Amino acid sequence: MSQLPAAEFINVTKAFGPVQVLHGVSFAIAAGEIHALIGENGAGKSTLMKILGGYQPPTSGEVLLSGQPAHFGSSRDAEEEGVVLIHQEFNLADDLTVAQNVFLGRELGGALLNDAAMNREAAAALARLGVPIAPTRKVRELSVPQKQLVEIAKALARDARLLIMDEPTASLTVRETDVLFDLIRKLRSAGVTILYISHKLEEVKALADTVTVLRDGAVVSSGPAGELTPHEMANRMVGRELEDMFPPKGQPGEQELLHVEALSVPGWAQDISFTLHAGEVLGLAGLVGSGRTELFEGLLGLRPRTLGEVRIAGKAVRLRSPGDAARAGLVYLSEDRKGKGLLVDFKLRPNLTLTTLQHYAHPFLDIGAEQAALERAARDYNIRTGRLDVEARLLSGGNQQKLALARILEADPQVIVLDEPTRGVDVGAKREIYLLIQRLAESGKGVIVISSELGELLGLSQRLLVVREGRIVGELSGEEINEQEVIQYATGLKVAVPKATGSSIKSLESA
Repeated sequence: MSQLPAAEFINVTKAFGPVQVLHGVSFAIAAGEIHALIGENGAGKSTLMKILGGYQPPTSGEVLLSGQPAHFGSSRDAEEEGVVLIHQEFNLADDLTVAQNVFLGRELGGALLNDAAMNREAAAALARLGVPIAPTRKVRELSVPQKQLVEIAKALARDARLLIMDEPTASLTVRETDVLFDLIRKLRSAGVTILYISHKLEEVKALADTVTVLRDGAVVSSGPAGELTPHEMANRMVGRELEDMFPPKGQPGEQELLHVEALSVPGWAQDISFTLHAGEVLGLAGLVGSGRTELFEGLLGLRPRTLGEVRIAGKAVRLRSPGDAARAGLVYLSEDRKGKGLLVDFKLRPNLTLTTLQHYAHPFLDIGAEQAALERAARDYNIRTGRLDVEARLLSGGNQQKLALARILEADPQVIVLDEPTRGVDVGAKREIYLLIQRLAESGKGVIVISSELGELLGLSQRLLVVREGRIVGELSGEEINEQEVIQYATGLKVAVPKATGSSIKSLESA
């Protein structure tokens, strides 16, 4: 007799008020397989996983675990049955230690906590991931990739039989991703079933046994991963033939929009100087921890820094805060859209206009003008939501990112800095963001893109700076912008030295 599926959805629907999110979803997840679930933002993936993980009940239909109906009243009920969901957004307490987070809600020791035992078991879970993080460290001291790995360790400590992973590699380096993939395959060999949600279709192809595609809350297809190429997966997700991902690169103008000279951020960046021209898309590449994000946080006054000079459109400016920068024509979109980019518990309208309220208050707030701006932004940036009077947290990841982009562009800036602009965004929304970047450059603005996705930088950048250990070690343009060159600079196989004029850099292969 064949083994029962680890989980099965039978005609599952979900509605939030008048909005129908899932429409009769039916498919099975075989025991001991890696089953990928893919779809655009808003396709219903996260809602379906929250139903399986006990966070929400279905409106109708049924969920089976090993052939038995599952009626979870909470995520704790699901975890007791071995179903553990690792959320895409971090669910960690910054002021607690790593071990305390791993055991949060299920502490060892009763009334008197057994910190030593929790530290030992947390260290064992981290060791399975191959991550050298001390269990006694406070979570607030960790980098974004380290926090992601703590989330995974927390799930492993719960002895999951069915592990749901929602975008687990969004913040990981290539090495960390390889370690995670090895772990996932070991878990599969040990009989753990993995439900894997990702927008990285090459990863899905490499890792998954089965792929289920959702579109607009319904199953488009479900079958062996070996029968689909990443391109075919993308086409099924969006429901049409996906055109080339990246628009043609334009030519930058001669006007210098941004000039930064001798910027240092203690512990992160040393003596950085660079320029950006009108109509230019300038990429910043580098390994995680190279200092790219911290460099711009220092430029905007968010970190201690020393600075020689900053000029925007030829005018010397003092940037003591992001507000100063915005008034001078420079805006920055953080890589942490929920922590620093949006007020997720506020509605869309105040999120859009928060930094430009002076345009809507004369002196009293003109709500009608704000609403008109929101409707225009929803149309211009294709922010897809059934209603505009909802909280930002109810938007999908891609639509949250479009709202965050619309907010910083409300001020009509000259220089736009985008840090990980497509993290956690599906393939269709990615292309929309790439086209927006092209439109911004064609209108004469300057765009800086910081990204951990090398393909994204190669496809967008007219010029590319490579950062290593807080220094610019390579400047590439034209045919030089290729994967091999970037990796050699980022890993130290090539180094840059000043030309005789000191105005630019050239490369020497290291011995």
